[in-house]
Amino acid sequence: MQKEIAGDAPSAPTTRVRHRKRNSDVGAGAGKPNGNHLLVNDSKKYKSFLIRAYSTFWMIGGFALIVYLGHLYITAMVVVIQIFMARELFNLLRKTHEDKQLPGFRLLNWHFFFTAMLFVYGRILSQRLVNTVTPDKVLYRLVTSLIKYHMAICYSLYISGFVWFILTLKKKMYKYQFSQYAWTHMILIVVFTQSSFTVANIFEGIFWFLLPASLIVINDIFAYICGFFFGRTPLIKLSPKKTWEGFIGASITTVISAFLLANIMGRFLWLTCPREDLSTGWLLCDPGPLFKQETHALPGWISDWLPWKEISILPVQWHALCLGLFASIIAPFGGFFASGFKRAFKIKDFGDSIPGHGGITDRMDCQMVMAVFAYIYHQSFVVPEVLSVDKLLDQIITSLTLEEQQALLVKLGQMLQEKVIGS
Repeated sequence: MQKEIAGDAPSAPTTRVRHRKRNSDVGAGAGKPNGNHLLVNDSKKYKSFLIRAYSTFWMIGGFALIVYLGHLYITAMVVVIQIFMARELFNLLRKTHEDKQLPGFRLLNWHFFFTAMLFVYGRILSQRLVNTVTPDKVLYRLVTSLIKYHMAICYSLYISGFVWFILTLKKKMYKYQFSQYAWTHMILIVVFTQSSFTVANIFEGIFWFLLPASLIVINDIFAYICGFFFGRTPLIKLSPKKTWEGFIGASITTVISAFLLANIMGRFLWLTCPREDLSTGWLLCDPGPLFKQETHALPGWISDWLPWKEISILPVQWHALCLGLFASIIAPFGGFFASGFKRAFKIKDFGDSIPGHGGITDRMDCQMVMAVFAYIYHQSFVVPEVLSVDKLLDQIITSLTLEEQQALLVKLGQMLQEKVIGS
């Protein structure tokens, strides 16, 4: 493999930035039957299984601790993950030889990344930031002014980056520079924007973040386990180690887990209450009808075989079944997309930061697809269409100045007085 690389670029061996393994082991058997790549035929499968299990244990433990700490800590975790994903993907097409001739060019990629972060999170968290600083008049005026001009600020930052890019264009480097520009924007649209829906889910209630994320983890684990022990039939050529046995076994397990986990998670206010500000205090709220138990009588032919005659179910468990079906049937295509992407670039993994798993991006491919679906499903089928008093007040506080709010109060008082007199 080294000879091939040397043959492609004899005068610039330093153009190779990534020190990960190329696709020699992924594509070596391109002409062989797909079954040669199955885990059941892998002589080193037990060693890789132990490494993967060890790192999975620590990831789940760390994840559980961050979830316990609350919304802001989970958001911080998501931001860190996005930064690591961006770094892995930025490095994918970088060439050291070209970058040395373009000082500061890498910084431009991060300029666009953090501008996108400011825009997206500003839109998602603006109202909660206002709710946090409302008691302080000075901070309130400052924050509301920043929110009012938030879009103009972000646009100015983007345009400055655009001008910066044009001014750095260098002869004989145009193709590389424009490919980097396009690559950066693809990362922002396909990766960053999708994963940002995760934060929107968090503040709707940790439940709507934790359940979808857990289902992807469960699906991934049981697809690996079922494929490890029973996998015989190849599923898709893009990912040679995936099998129908693993896919079906993981799907059944994921749907059942979704129904059971929703019942467990739905009992904790810490998970079900939405966070309306950016504080870290304990939450108390009315969980709503979705998280209140309903008792259902079992049909006679079922109760004859069971020791109980009725069962208690949370209505949210039926929604969880939809999330489980998506996580087990559709979300894995995010992984297939990533597999095809890696084969196109002849790399095994996006990185090597997680032993046995690859890079952060390798673990987040399906999570991004799931986060978007969970948000859209929640907004379409779970959130009630009727505007609440709290939401109307939030819009008034955010959109109107103090003088306009006072005028609204006077006008509303006059209207109510007229209604009382008229009745």
